[in-house]
Amino acid sequence: MEQESRKMDKDETGCQPPEGPILCANNCGFFGSATTMNLCSQCYRNYVLQQSKAAETAISTPEHIDSQSEVTSIIESNAVERDSTKSPSTSDVPSPQKQQPNRCYTCKKRVGLTGFKCRCGNQFCSLHRYHDKHNCPYDYQSAARDAIAKANPVIKADKFEKL
Repeated sequence: MEQESRKMDKDETGCQPPEGPILCANNCGFFGSATTMNLCSQCYRNYVLQQSKAAETAISTPEHIDSQSEVTSIIESNAVERDSTKSPSTSDVPSPQKQQPNRCYTCKKRVGLTGFKCRCGNQFCSLHRYHDKHNCPYDYQSAARDAIAKANPVIKADKFEKL
């Protein structure tokens, strides 16, 4: 009896499992969905951007354009864009060399988790953590002066006329 009621519940809902993943209409190798016209997220975003640009230019002259031919032209332009972006190599650009964050800025001693970060933006060991030990360029005096002035605004009463 229970099995029959479960079977009837399945049949009554009319839900069917999805058929399978749909590849992007742009043939980029990613999966598309029916909500994005069978385009992947990247191709659909490019499509929407081109639509908005076309809408801005077409405000002055409204035209009727076949949407299917427009989609195919945009898909072709996206395929050309992807091919052109893959060709340049990234090995030509040298990366800027950064200082390792787990070493003291002054003596280059490894500090690990016990390092102290200064307001100047560098990390120091226990010997060089104070501003006078590592010639810190941060101006603590003016920073404190500004903080006090900001926290305690001057309030003056209005001047009264003498009677």
